Amino acid sequence: MSKIAFIFPGQGSQKVGMGLEFVTNYADSKEFYEKADRALDFELSKLMLEGPQEELTLTYNAQPALLTTGVMIAAKLMEAGIQPDYTAGHSLGEYSAFVTSGALSFEEAVQIVHKRGLFMNEAVPAGLGAMAAILGLDEEPLKEVCDQVSAEGEVVQLANINCPGQIVISGTKLGVEKASALAKEAGAKRAIPLVVSGPFHSELMRAAADQLENEIEKITINEPQIPIISNVGAETLHEVADIKKEMIEQVYSPVLWEQDVRKLLELGVTTFIECGPGKVLSGLVKKVDKSVNTYCVYDEATYIEVIQALRGE
Repeated sequence: MSKIAFIFPGQGSQKVGMGLEFVTNYADSKEFYEKADRALDFELSKLMLEGPQEELTLTYNAQPALLTTGVMIAAKLMEAGIQPDYTAGHSLGEYSAFVTSGALSFEEAVQIVHKRGLFMNEAVPAGLGAMAAILGLDEEPLKEVCDQVSAEGEVVQLANINCPGQIVISGTKLGVEKASALAKEAGAKRAIPLVVSGPFHSELMRAAADQLENEIEKITINEPQIPIISNVGAETLHEVADIKKEMIEQVYSPVLWEQDVRKLLELGVTTFIECGPGKVLSGLVKKVDKSVNTYCVYDEATYIEVIQALRGE
């Protein structure tokens, strides 16, 4: 029996107008945006639907915005009878997976990711950290490059293992620049600096993780009703203690997205549905295994397309 995974994008996928057709056409979808506004005590929905993009992209706005859209779309799919066997999210997207799987309430998740964004923003002053996508170099030689630069005094490490031939590095601005140059010398095809507000998923985020840990102790975490695949270990998360640990370690640990996809394939998943704006994760899944079915749901047309395809209409 083939299985379905709902997958949720992280920062970088946000765009003004995301979820607009759902909010306009479905009262139950609009409720998610209204609940997010109440939970945060400011008009996140107005920022999501009207912008400006620069403000929406700020990490403490982008995180709750992406969570709200992803969870809303997943709920709409489940209401239509499409039930995931597993959930997984890329970085921030993992919180959308927590909510969809029943481990977190939507309201508390919105609040915690907003705080997560604030803590990450405070951990490293703007301009001191950086990230870059390295294309065409395997994990082991790239790790050696990062270790070499770090040993010389500039922190840099693997941050996102996205798919074969695409790995993101993160660290100090100078560390990322040095590692990017050395990676090209080692055979990388390209090193692309990313437009991000901090060195996410690196040791430089330890302070943010410490602050987040204090906040996590104040929220209610439940055993998930749907298994979640972990970013940190690429294993199934079942226990409350494991989810807490994941939330903290994920802030400064690499996102093992390629391994997550391979784990889902191993568990029998043949259909991946990306819930949220953009098509980034679906593209990464296809680079791991071209044979699987991938769908992206970000507006009414793509929502109807998935329902018709999976119902065989």
